Amino acid sequence: MEHLPQDPFMLMSFINMKLRDQYSSLDSLCEDLQIDKEEIVSRLASVGFEYSKENNKFW
Repeated sequence: MEHLPQDPFMLMSFINMKLRDQYSSLDSLCEDLQIDKEEIVSRLASVGFEYSKENNKFW
């Protein structure tokens, strides 16, 4: 996770860009980048974002 933005708002922007441009799901993004899905979800939830599987993005 050290190669990801530390600021949660920048992290949300980065993850959403990757989901929009390269990945069909959060699971595939996390698997490919070898990052912990629960940590991403938790860090973004701490500032009020949640993942929408239907929209494939955090909001």
